[in-house]
Amino acid sequence: GHRISFISTPRNIHRLPKTPPHLASSFTFVEIPLPKIQGLPENAESTMDVGLEDQGLLKKAYDGMEEDVARFLRNSCADALIYDFAGFWVSSIAMDLGIPRFFFCIFPSWFMDFCGTPEDLIDELKDRKNPEDFMSPPKWVTFGTKVAYKYYEAKLIIGVGEKNASGFSDAYRGGIGISQSDAVIIRHCHEFETEWFNLLANLYQKEVIPLGQLPPHFEETENPSSDNWVSIKEWLDTKTKGSVLYIALGSEATPNQDQLTELAHGLELSQLPFLWAFRKPASSTVKLPDGFEKRTEGRGMVWKGWVPQLNILGH
Repeated sequence: GHRISFISTPRNIHRLPKTPPHLASSFTFVEIPLPKIQGLPENAESTMDVGLEDQGLLKKAYDGMEEDVARFLRNSCADALIYDFAGFWVSSIAMDLGIPRFFFCIFPSWFMDFCGTPEDLIDELKDRKNPEDFMSPPKWVTFGTKVAYKYYEAKLIIGVGEKNASGFSDAYRGGIGISQSDAVIIRHCHEFETEWFNLLANLYQKEVIPLGQLPPHFEETENPSSDNWVSIKEWLDTKTKGSVLYIALGSEATPNQDQLTELAHGLELSQLPFLWAFRKPASSTVKLPDGFEKRTEGRGMVWKGWVPQLNILGH
C-alpha cells in the first residue's frame, strides 16, 4: 500500500532490475542528473563505474544534487525518508520539512560498533588514526570477542576518518546522517550478532531496525542451458572437486593496476586451478599482465563477461 519515490541518477535508474508488474504502480523513479565534476570519468554515476581513487570525486558530484533533491522533497508530501551515508545532507532538509528520517546502513553491526557513537564518527574517529587502534576491540565492547582487524585491514579502515576529494570523510557523512535520523535500518539480522546489535542501539541511543540479509532470489540463478553457464560448467567438470579457486571482487571493488598485477602474479605462482570473474568499469584502464592468460591456459579461466555466480558456487 505504500507509494515509493526512488531518487537516483538516470544511468543508475536505467540499470535497476525491472520492477515486478504487480508492484510497478507503487513506484515512481525520480531521475536527477549528476553534476559534472572535473576529473570524474564521463558517465560515471556509481562506485561500480570508478576506481577507489575517484570515489571522493563521485561523492562531490553527488553533493551537487542537494538543491534538486530539496526541491523534490518540498513538493512531495513525503511521509518518511530513507537515505544512506553518502547523502548525509538530505537529513537536514527532511528535518526542516518535518519528514521522519531513517538512516539505511549496509554494513553489519560489528563494523559500525567499531566506529563508536555518532559523535565519534562526526569527529572523524577522534584520536584513532593508527592501524593498531583497530586491531583489538574498542573499550566500549564489554563482552568477550575475538573480532578485530588485521593490520592490512586496519590500514584501510583509517581511511574512513580521512577527508577525501569531496571535502568530507565517510565517517563524518555517516555520523551526521545517523545523528539526525529517527531510527537506523541495518542490513543484518538480530540472530547473527545479538550482542553487537544491542551495543549499536546503546551507542546510537535510538532504535536500530534489522532489515535482514537480502539474499538473492533463487529465480535469479542463470538459465542452466545458457551459453555462459554451459561453457563454464564444461570447464569446471574437468577439475577435481573442491580444487578451483573462485575470484570475484564484485561490482564495487575495483583494484588499481598494482593490485591487479599482484593478484594475477599470486594466482600464477600458486599453480592452483582458478576461475576469475574479471569485469571492470568502462572507465578503467587496468589490464592483466602480458601473457598471463596464455601462461595459465587450461589451469585457469578468466571470464570477462557476466558470470552465473550462484551456479558456480553450487557446482
